Amino acid sequence: MSGYLNRVQLIGNLGQDPEVRTTQVGKKIVTLNIATSESWRDQRTGERVERTEWHRVVIFNEGLAGIAEEYLTKGAKVLVEGKLATNKWKDRDGNDRYTTEVQLQPYNGMLTFLDSKKRSEERVAGGGGLDDQIPF
Repeated sequence: MSGYLNRVQLIGNLGQDPEVRTTQVGKKIVTLNIATSESWRDQRTGERVERTEWHRVVIFNEGLAGIAEEYLTKGAKVLVEGKLATNKWKDRDGNDRYTTEVQLQPYNGMLTFLDSKKRSEERVAGGGGLDDQIPF
């Protein structure tokens, strides 16, 4: 073992249906936007405060990409495990920009559906969204 570890685990809800792209050589890449939330009681006001973080997850594993495309929909609760990567790119004005994402690579990523079968069927029938999340 090299002594280093780049591993990320997230449990959250999809903010939209998976975005599917295909490379020039026909490889499928799926992007997920996952929301994780935490809440606490403000010590000064006593009011409940909630903060949501959004995470970009890119699936390069073709098997997982196909499953995500077929079965995941907006609002689905999932567990993803992959590596953290930061990409550098230039915007239209030539400024350097950075995007940090969780990548699920072949042989190195994990995707687990956490919704019950009944809940998944209800979401497909009712089109569910983030407002009907199961708290975690």
